[in-house]
Amino acid sequence: MSRRSHGARPPGAHANPQPGAPLPAPELTEGQCRRCGTHIAGLDGRYACGVCGWVNDHSEGHRRLPGADEDPDRPPAGRRPRRLPAAQPGTEPGAEPATEPRAGSAAEPGPAPAQDPRPGG
Repeated sequence: MSRRSHGARPPGAHANPQPGAPLPAPELTEGQCRRCGTHIAGLDGRYACGVCGWVNDHSEGHRRLPGADEDPDRPPAGRRPRRLPAAQPGTEPGAEPATEPRAGSAAEPGPAPAQDPRPGG
């Protein structure tokens, strides 16, 4: 993988596509991690190494990244994303919710077990 200067981009790399036109498919590119030398693959010259965690800067890619208005999966205007439920007071994030003890368990005092009315029982 060779480093390219910012002026060596392919023609049209920063050109805005026509409004409503589909985005071009990303190109699968391969190279070596600059930190550990592992063979890695990425999209349009943007890489992340799964071995050591190295990530190249987004500006080193072969094409510009699309804007939010060009995202085909962007929700329609005026629609808000779904909110997550609020955390319960006294709970820590990521903690398992406490379960209520079942009736008659050792953790909860309850009525004494019924006595057998028969003699000797």
